Amino acid sequence: MKKNPTSILAFLGVLGILSIIYASMMPQYISKDEEALAEFSTERALNQVRIIAQKPHFVGSTNHELVANYLKLELNRIGLETSIQEGFTLNDKGLLVKSKNILARIKGSNSSKALLLLSHYDSAPHSFSKGASDDASGVATILEGVRAFLYANEKHTNDIIILFSDAEELGLNGAALFVNQHPWAKDVGLVLNFEARGSSGPSYMLMETNKGNQALVKEFSNAKTKYPVSNSLMYSIYKMLPNDTDLTVFREQGNIQGFNFAFIDGHYNYHTQQDDIQHLNKTTLTHQGSYLMPLLKYFSNIDLNSTQTTEDNVYFSVPFGFFINYPFSWVFPMSVIALGLLVFFIFVGKVKHLISFREIFKGFVPFLGSIIIAGLVTFLGWKIILQIYPQYSDLLNGFTYNGHAYIGAFVTLSIAICFAFYHHFSEEKITMNHFVAPLLLWIIINIVLANQLTGAGFLIIPVYFGVVLLGIFVFTHHYSTGLNLLFSIPALAIVAPFIVMFPIGLGLKILFGSAILTVLLFGLLLPVFGSFVRKRVWTMLFFVISISFFVYAGIHSDYEPGKAKSNSLLYVYNADTDSAVWTTYDTNLDDWTKSYLGNMNQKAVGLNGLPIASKYNTPFTYSAIAPKIEVPKPTISFVRDSVIGSKRYLKIKITPNRKVNRYDIYANPKMSFYNFKANGVSASGQKGNLLERQDSKILCYYVVGNEPLIMEFIINKSSVFDMDLIESSFDLMTNPLFNIKPRSDWMMPTPFVLNDAVLVQQKIKRYTPPVKPMETAPVIDSAAVKIDSLAAPVMKIKKEVINEE
Repeated sequence: MKKNPTSILAFLGVLGILSIIYASMMPQYISKDEEALAEFSTERALNQVRIIAQKPHFVGSTNHELVANYLKLELNRIGLETSIQEGFTLNDKGLLVKSKNILARIKGSNSSKALLLLSHYDSAPHSFSKGASDDASGVATILEGVRAFLYANEKHTNDIIILFSDAEELGLNGAALFVNQHPWAKDVGLVLNFEARGSSGPSYMLMETNKGNQALVKEFSNAKTKYPVSNSLMYSIYKMLPNDTDLTVFREQGNIQGFNFAFIDGHYNYHTQQDDIQHLNKTTLTHQGSYLMPLLKYFSNIDLNSTQTTEDNVYFSVPFGFFINYPFSWVFPMSVIALGLLVFFIFVGKVKHLISFREIFKGFVPFLGSIIIAGLVTFLGWKIILQIYPQYSDLLNGFTYNGHAYIGAFVTLSIAICFAFYHHFSEEKITMNHFVAPLLLWIIINIVLANQLTGAGFLIIPVYFGVVLLGIFVFTHHYSTGLNLLFSIPALAIVAPFIVMFPIGLGLKILFGSAILTVLLFGLLLPVFGSFVRKRVWTMLFFVISISFFVYAGIHSDYEPGKAKSNSLLYVYNADTDSAVWTTYDTNLDDWTKSYLGNMNQKAVGLNGLPIASKYNTPFTYSAIAPKIEVPKPTISFVRDSVIGSKRYLKIKITPNRKVNRYDIYANPKMSFYNFKANGVSASGQKGNLLERQDSKILCYYVVGNEPLIMEFIINKSSVFDMDLIESSFDLMTNPLFNIKPRSDWMMPTPFVLNDAVLVQQKIKRYTPPVKPMETAPVIDSAAVKIDSLAAPVMKIKKEVINEE
């Protein structure tokens, strides 16, 4: 009982350390309009966001053009001359679009290579996203940062290029247009790209390199940013995920490296109608500015040729602006040395009768038991929660509005499990014996990571502090609460943030990983927690806290304005069968969708045969018969259809007869396409003349200015021509032909899918006018060369075909 107050003080000490760590990760202030004009002002940047993000401005929309014009005027206003780069690109995933990039250049006194400031200005299509965070925040950060930089009349040697890229949300097409076709691209030595995948939280720095990162790491450290938040493990994980940015194009297609700066909390607002000025966190915008200003000053004055290297460094940030790095080559030796030190201290302790091998082995029982039970309970618990609250599946990004409460619930439950195990299997007097088990497991993990995921090599640092703490105990025969807390700081600073970061970045399905990491962290903090008396009381306390989090999450499980339910509705007219249906991607229908789809929940039949591209490959779920509406069909023209030898040459023009936004083109997988071009461009990265594809999809064309789609290609003469198109307009909610009732204020369009759209589906085929009853003359298609029994001599036809070539 005497030590119970010490336990409480130790626990409060841990909470205090965690609070300081999280508070120091990012700025806790907002710079006002009154800020000196030579300094970055959050309020001034926020005013830019407010203007840019008034309305959705996806590629092809009227507002997209208005935003482009505004950005040109703003660059002019701060004294820069702008230029426009415009053109079609077809990426390796089959996405075709005409992008419009906005550029400006600030000349340096003696440029080695140019520094590029990059952000995209288009918003996400389909979901009525205003793009305040993604990526008006990035554009505004650059506008305000460059304004302050120019006002301060900062001297710089390198040229500075500003690129507001287009069509990032579609397929990184604007970046590809610049990298592959703009003459300035060859001048770029380094890129600073400002992005967002949420609406709040700290901004994380992620590097993009083809070779080594060592030089970039060291130069970033030298730039002395005030609130760096980054580590080499994050980029190792990032490279495994399908979340590329414009900077990826620079790295892959231009061999140009750089830094991404992106915030990911508030992920539920990403690409949704809720990506507006109200949901953008102001301190997050301040954090973006805190990166740009020192990096702009630093990298505009160093030799950017020196940022190339083949060596890699492990790196990580700690509170109060410290950025630590060391070579990859140190990772494995550091793990081996830690193991050697641990073995040495164990044998010294054995000689002094402080350490018992029997108690060391017994220490694995509570530690491994906690890992297994916490992991299983969290994994199965989340599965059960999804059954209790099926509405959570409405959010495709996998993070619910009450997701932070679930993180708190399962983390505190995992701590309760740890205390329960150590209550039954460990006592205070043998705490340091049982401390060996987590230290040994952590060292084994680091040895494995040294070969499999070297970017995680910094995780050995808190292990060293634990090993040293064990050594102090062995040589002094005692330890104190204050010393234990002091040596716990590295573990709390380095490991604890990942417990929250993983489910935020990867979705709540990874909560079991946070639970396991919580137990692993508990193991490193065992000298603090293991000495707690009355562990049963601490078990009950954390169990009650966990239940409180679950109750809170349950109370806040429903939707409301600002935390809306996403739903989807499309009208699909099949021109070949002259039939129409309503359809949706939703698994849980609500009153709004049921008013069109009915209560029968009829499965979507025949609609998933042509895979409509979306981020998560989301299929249609339900459909219902819809009234036939006279939606104008596109005009399909076979501009050319000729045969030479074993090949058939085609040029097909598809012209819209209404305001459209997208064409999806499909072909029988058995067809082989050669020399394929769409609107005059070939697929980037195409090897050889054969069009590579994995399924029936040929391309997805986002239309700008209602420009027609023109495809030119060659197929084998023996191939059966079998192609389809889906023409889409994003105007279901406003089209006067449909009179769709508005959503309730607690609903919003589902992001990441083709939504709120009017679709026309039909076969791509030649139109042959009907023959009149008395007509005997053959109907000749002037676009094609045909050979039949009434044709001219073979040589004459061959000559005409050659001339057509």
